[in-house]
Amino acid sequence: MTYVTLIDCMGSDLTVVNSARVSFNKVKIEMDNTDSRLVEYLAKNNHWSPFAHTCAQFHIRAPIFIARQLAKHQVGLVWNEISRRYVSDRPDVWSISEGDKGNYWRRAAEDKKQGSSDDAMPSQRLLNHMYEDACRHGVDAYKQMISMGVCPEQARAVLPQSAYTEWHWTGSVYAFSRVYNLRTADDAQKETKMVARKIGSLLKPAFPLSWEALTN
Repeated sequence: MTYVTLIDCMGSDLTVVNSARVSFNKVKIEMDNTDSRLVEYLAKNNHWSPFAHTCAQFHIRAPIFIARQLAKHQVGLVWNEISRRYVSDRPDVWSISEGDKGNYWRRAAEDKKQGSSDDAMPSQRLLNHMYEDACRHGVDAYKQMISMGVCPEQARAVLPQSAYTEWHWTGSVYAFSRVYNLRTADDAQKETKMVARKIGSLLKPAFPLSWEALTN
């Protein structure tokens, strides 16, 4: 199952405010209405550096094909992932039924080069069988190769992209807001949106004003 856990968090909306006001050698102890407006101004005018003085660390578990999309976001973020050079236990694989109720195999979009439509493919049962059979063969071959003495760093080559991986992901509220904005857009992949929305649901309570301003 895909999950997102907030491990640690540093700073608050007040951190953002004080990082901006240090230019005038000022420090605030509590937020007031002027600070709320300042946060909105900073976000609206792309004054991003005050937001970069915050920090959040997540532990995320997701299938490889989703992790590789998210790993493209590197500016202001640090990523450390489980390595199958060293870990050789039997991996779990993603299921089409995970996530929103009624998830299904989607038809390819006809009006763009990538993405999907909301239309369901016919023969869902057949597609499920094909997918599950392919995953089972890949995982079984992996375990057999491991048992024969093949090194994990080579045996992993037979695993499907739907095998789960886990990583620690650390960065500023600004960096994660960019991930959120891009990966919850209308043309973003549905499965990636799930991870981005979970990140947002955890950052919004920690940085309510900043997150609202950066993702509005």
